Amino acid sequence: MDFSDEPGVTGVMVIEPMGNAGPFLARAAARLGLRLYAATDERVYAGYEPWLTRCLDGVCLTDLADTASALDDMEAFCRAHPIAGVAVCWELLTPLAALLAARLGLPGNDPLRARAARNKIAMAEAFRAAGVPAPAQAVVATSEQAHSVAASGRLGWPLVVKPAEQGGSWGVSVVAGPDGLDAAVAAAGRFTHAEPHGLPLDARVLLQSYVPGEEFSADTVVHEGVPHPLPVVRKDTTAGRYRVETGHSCPAGLDPRTVWSIQETAARAALAVGVRNGIAHTEVKILPGGEPVVIETGARLPGDNICEIVEAATGVSEAEAYLRAVTGRAPRTAPTRDAAAALRFLLPDRAGLLQEVVIPEVPGTHSQIHIRPGQPVPEPADSSGRVGHVVARAASVDEARRLAGQVIADSRVKVS
Repeated sequence: MDFSDEPGVTGVMVIEPMGNAGPFLARAAARLGLRLYAATDERVYAGYEPWLTRCLDGVCLTDLADTASALDDMEAFCRAHPIAGVAVCWELLTPLAALLAARLGLPGNDPLRARAARNKIAMAEAFRAAGVPAPAQAVVATSEQAHSVAASGRLGWPLVVKPAEQGGSWGVSVVAGPDGLDAAVAAAGRFTHAEPHGLPLDARVLLQSYVPGEEFSADTVVHEGVPHPLPVVRKDTTAGRYRVETGHSCPAGLDPRTVWSIQETAARAALAVGVRNGIAHTEVKILPGGEPVVIETGARLPGDNICEIVEAATGVSEAEAYLRAVTGRAPRTAPTRDAAAALRFLLPDRAGLLQEVVIPEVPGTHSQIHIRPGQPVPEPADSSGRVGHVVARAASVDEARRLAGQVIADSRVKVS
């Protein structure tokens, strides 16, 4: 039964639907018979793409950087519309979603813990309290403090240096020794506000022990405090100073015991940061001995089109499961398909002005260009430097990975 069978319980408020998860939420809402409403500010709304404005049944214009004012505006809007749940696309807005759901008496996450799903310092404290395996770390505000921590030897080398609040690998560096530490701390500490809403950020910097091993992501949808694991996804990244995600594939190609271990650890991480009715996207590394270590988690749908490859491979719609959880319904997480999908990003060799980009059309794949010729291309140090991506579907994950990799290898990117 979908929501169209229940008159009067038909709407979801999405706090800023602009972003990678937005299209998946919109399609899931349509399939479930849910109306979609948005909260954003006037300037950002003016830049919405036509597809997004068309799928919205109403918009609450407010200042999302002003928590008190935004809560008042959104509460008034929601009480005037048939809102059954509150969803969010952006990690930095997840505490605001928890506060709004609590005000409205709707299913949501624990507002007292919600900051831990946004702020990596609070997240580490929550992990320690819950016994979730995570890297050793220290918090610093200056490069002098960073050198002092590094000299103590308690975190070892290499060190991972990252902002306390940011996403998309922005400001994240892996530093092999003291010579690179000043630049890494400066890069991580430069974020004081997040665009496009000007959200104030905690500008402190985290130093973390480097965790060796393969990388995976594991999403968990939680309904009334009960976690429901979603498929594990393998992650590929660049090496060196910057660890930019270059692709994802599902299934992860792991044995069932390792999959279960990752899912169980990710569920513990989600509960530790207060996810009670919603979803968490958790990034995990597997140590050489097979033990999972949580790098971080966020109370949101995954980005990077992970929703697409999970559904293509397993039939599970993460966006539908999320919408059901925030509206008080049990999620549907059982796989209905036994296939595979892989995604690869097209990265430039350097920063400059994009002159040409060509991604070949190959059966079993589809692609999208993110940056157009004539536009500037940033250094491939984070997710903003991706020129495009390709998704491949196949009967096996090895074939899907091979197909996507071949398309990327045959693509052309010319930067001046």
